Amino acid sequence: MPKKTPAKTEEVIVEEGVPKTPEVTVAKTAKKKITQAVLHIEATFNNTKVVLTDKGGNTIAWSSSGALGFKGAKKGTPFAAAKVGDILAEKAEAMGIKEIEVIIRGVGSGRESAIRSFIARGFDVSNIKDMTPVPFNGPKAKKPRRV
Repeated sequence: MPKKTPAKTEEVIVEEGVPKTPEVTVAKTAKKKITQAVLHIEATFNNTKVVLTDKGGNTIAWSSSGALGFKGAKKGTPFAAAKVGDILAEKAEAMGIKEIEVIIRGVGSGRESAIRSFIARGFDVSNIKDMTPVPFNGPKAKKPRRV
């Protein structure tokens, strides 16, 4: 049987009085360069979810107001949606995406601000579709009252 070697450990010397600096994480590079993507925005009254997909519908990245730490009624605000868009725009820049199509669902207040954060980063918005589901027959009517 081969001998077991002890696990190598790195010792970190912390100087007294000097605050420890946080480690910087480097963004992963994409496996293949994508230049066009589709941005799906679901803006409800309570939350804003944003999903970035390729042309085939495969998810590349996603985020939501709740995932960023907003709680309660703050999740549905335009500010929270702008932060979500900003985070995803940063990820999309790292992947090399230049042009996006936008599909919006819902009637929340974060619809526009999520798109604006992408435009502010320099992305070309080629198409904006509003795919909000609208009932065409409405809810079932109440039964007539029997007296």
